[in-house]
Amino acid sequence: MKKKILVTRKLLIENEEKLKELFDVKLNSKDELYTSDKIIELSKDCDGILSAITDQFNKDLIEKLSPSIKIIANFAVGFGNIDVNAAAKKNIVVTNTPEVLDDSTADISILLLLGASRKVLEARRAAELQNWKWSADFMLGKQMSNKRLGILGMGRIGRAVAKRARGFNMEIHYHNRSQLPKDLEEGAIYHKTVKDLFNCSDFLSINCPATKETNKIINKETIAFLPDNVVIGNAARGDVVDDEAMIEALKSEKVFAFGLDVYNGEPKIHPEYLKLNNIFLLPHLGSATKRTRWDMAYRATQNLEDFFSIGMAKDKVN
Repeated sequence: MKKKILVTRKLLIENEEKLKELFDVKLNSKDELYTSDKIIELSKDCDGILSAITDQFNKDLIEKLSPSIKIIANFAVGFGNIDVNAAAKKNIVVTNTPEVLDDSTADISILLLLGASRKVLEARRAAELQNWKWSADFMLGKQMSNKRLGILGMGRIGRAVAKRARGFNMEIHYHNRSQLPKDLEEGAIYHKTVKDLFNCSDFLSINCPATKETNKIINKETIAFLPDNVVIGNAARGDVVDDEAMIEALKSEKVFAFGLDVYNGEPKIHPEYLKLNNIFLLPHLGSATKRTRWDMAYRATQNLEDFFSIGMAKDKVN
């Protein structure tokens, strides 16, 4: 008998067809954003759940899940939406989808820096008015080439960002919990502290995971460590940035421009960001290529298949 799986969000057709081959699936054909109560109700006769980053599996929800639920396969590289400790206490395995979205997220990281530094939002607004006039000092941005790039979080995505930045002849600096082996550094310069990294970052790419340690790591104190007129891009998680401190820095032009793909409380955006010109906003597109989304769903499906066939999943995080 096939195991029964609740799929909380609509996936690409090819991925859903594969799931139907392997499991008895409950699909979300209307792509509703299920409430906690709805997830509990729909999963009560299921063996596992294929969740999305938009689902908040907090302690209360997990404790109310049916005892039949043995695995939550998250359709994301992150798993901050799931209380993994509560899941572990209930003997529920949690998995993610690492590696498959490194390139697409690194592409977006570079786009955030380029879009912000070249005033793309302000330029778009000027073009739409159709009355702009060229001059030698019209819409001057900052050039990325031959500058120092600081990368906060030199994991797989951070290293993919560094690879792309070398095409701009940028000098790569980074901060991690620990220094990388030389073959992975590829000439990048390690800094033991955030302060040391920020001191020498003309551009800063945020690619660290969301943890207790990184929560609001970009704040009034740490922004002060950065050079004046720095350009910052955040393709990590919204909660690594103190929005009030960032908005103040943007208004004072301590920060030349800020590119965001992630937000605190998304899809809501702090209203003050929307009033600024030195901002470049994207609606969480880091993994939004067809190839990447297919790979993510395939990886989540593989985790489910492995768990139920051999009793273990490659991407177990708890």
